[in-house]
Amino acid sequence: MTTEATAEQAQQALIEEFGMFDNWMDRYQYIIDMGKALPDFPEAWKSDELKIQGCQSNVWMRHERDGERIHFDAVSDAAIVSGLIAVLMRIYSDRTAAEIRTTSPHFLADLGLDKHLSATRSNGLNAMLKRIYEVAEQEAA
Repeated sequence: MTTEATAEQAQQALIEEFGMFDNWMDRYQYIIDMGKALPDFPEAWKSDELKIQGCQSNVWMRHERDGERIHFDAVSDAAIVSGLIAVLMRIYSDRTAAEIRTTSPHFLADLGLDKHLSATRSNGLNAMLKRIYEVAEQEAA
């Protein structure tokens, strides 16, 4: 369950947390540590239909509706990507479809992730975001 009341508050909290680090090596380590704290993702969920295309590493993402909210679970076989998943889950999981659809991922530019991720990781992050927005669109319909 997310701790911040809104997706926007989650983005702001992340920006503040990343501000504590002086360099990108520390920020990368923080991202990796966040990924290590992801909940378990059962092997049974690692199906082709849940696999995200466009990621260099393997990424699986599933969702379920909990009342008005959409809960996401995801996992990767790469440490930094797992951390990026943790960032996305903190911002977008357990939110309503309407909130997800109206929450722009400005944290990418605010944190500098858009400039510090490799092209392949950036593509994977965008593929994960695309899936999150697609799910929100489907659930809103």
